[in-house]
Amino acid sequence: MIEVTRLTKRYGATTAVDDVSFRVEPGRVTGFLGPNGAGKSTTLRMVLGLDRPTSGRATVEGRAYADLPAPIRSVGAMLDSRSIHPGRTAAAHLRSISETHGLPRRRVGEVLELTGLAAVARRRVGTFSLGMTQRLGIATALLGDPAAVLLDEPVNGLDPEGVLWIRALARRMAAEGRAVLISSHLMSEVEQTVDHVLVLGAGRVLADSPLQQLLEQEAPPRVRVRAEDVARLVGPLVAAGASVSEPEPHVAEVTGLTADRVARIAGERDVVLTALAPVERSLEEAYFALTAGAARHRSQPLPGADDGAGTTTKEHRA
Repeated sequence: MIEVTRLTKRYGATTAVDDVSFRVEPGRVTGFLGPNGAGKSTTLRMVLGLDRPTSGRATVEGRAYADLPAPIRSVGAMLDSRSIHPGRTAAAHLRSISETHGLPRRRVGEVLELTGLAAVARRRVGTFSLGMTQRLGIATALLGDPAAVLLDEPVNGLDPEGVLWIRALARRMAAEGRAVLISSHLMSEVEQTVDHVLVLGAGRVLADSPLQQLLEQEAPPRVRVRAEDVARLVGPLVAAGASVSEPEPHVAEVTGLTADRVARIAGERDVVLTALAPVERSLEEAYFALTAGAARHRSQPLPGADDGAGTTTKEHRA
């Protein structure tokens, strides 16, 4: 288990991590999310003993990283796969780490097979594609057969098959009883992989809960309706507390009301619905609701920006 207790890191007048506490439990995959500058990388570096906290404590299996008798067997991490020396072969890179830490020689072959790199084990890392380099970074993280695994943007550069492989690997490691933490900006991938979600914003914990609980709490119900005279519904729906968008003619997306409530309002107004269906809640919606005021670096919308399809979506809010 990884445990972070009241962890704080300051750089002069800047507080990168502010009184953060959480646990990464064995047997589940935890997604680690947050905007750029939220403090995720700094937190991971403190867990791994690469940065010293201003205050607080980070432990793996109850000990600070520096106090672990065999760190490579307790926690494996991939923070930057590009840090591997480009002149070494994949096998040589893994073998040097294995020999330094007293690991059995067979382990090098095992992780090369596991990550799909056995056929290129004698190629120099400098000739690898980004996806292959990512696989080698993951192989390095797993070399010590660790109890906890930290992966930063593991699907970066991977092809679709590789993305599916990472998803299955994360779940398998959790099923084996490992604590798995995956940091990523790819919401759709995180949503299909993790059991638990940890969200940081401006250096503080914004959410720490099971995925489904987070979706229920932070992603409001949304319903898609179709009707010939859908415009007649907009006013009553907004008056009932909903936000309504009209992405295309005769279609409205209603946020904040259930499908039953929308149907009742339509019936009261004698509006005939030709379609009515709940829209599945997404981690992306929950994430943006949580981090709306927590981004340290925020882009400005482009002048004249629309919904991406060449037409402007009408928005109506209560």
